[in-house]
Amino acid sequence: MANEFWMSDRQWAALEPLIPMNRRGVKPQRNREVISGIVHVLKVGCRWRDCPEVYGPHTTIYNRFNRWSKAGIWQTMLTALVDPGSIGSQSIDSTTSKAHRCAAGGKGGAKSRRSDAAAAGGRPRSMPLPTLPAA
Repeated sequence: MANEFWMSDRQWAALEPLIPMNRRGVKPQRNREVISGIVHVLKVGCRWRDCPEVYGPHTTIYNRFNRWSKAGIWQTMLTALVDPGSIGSQSIDSTTSKAHRCAAGGKGGAKSRRSDAAAAGGRPRSMPLPTLPAA
């Protein structure tokens, strides 16, 4: 598939020492494929179940993401991937949202309106409440 994400050798070299290997039970295997699968799901926005099989079982990919997220390992990994020599800010997601043309103020130009301070001292423009005594 052309949409698959594979980590480069430089990225893998930065992440490999951060992978926790002191877990009880079965030691994690195919780490590079699983991490690439996690990034693929996050990048494409598909369900974990729809992750391509080349990355491994979708349950393994989800479980590893979930476990490492709870342990704070992902934050360490993402920090390691940022190039220290780069200038400016890093952006992982470049999502944009389109605003309606009226969102910036609607039709027409500038209108002169009374300020709230001037309106507060003047006569009310609405009918008085029935609970207030008439003045």
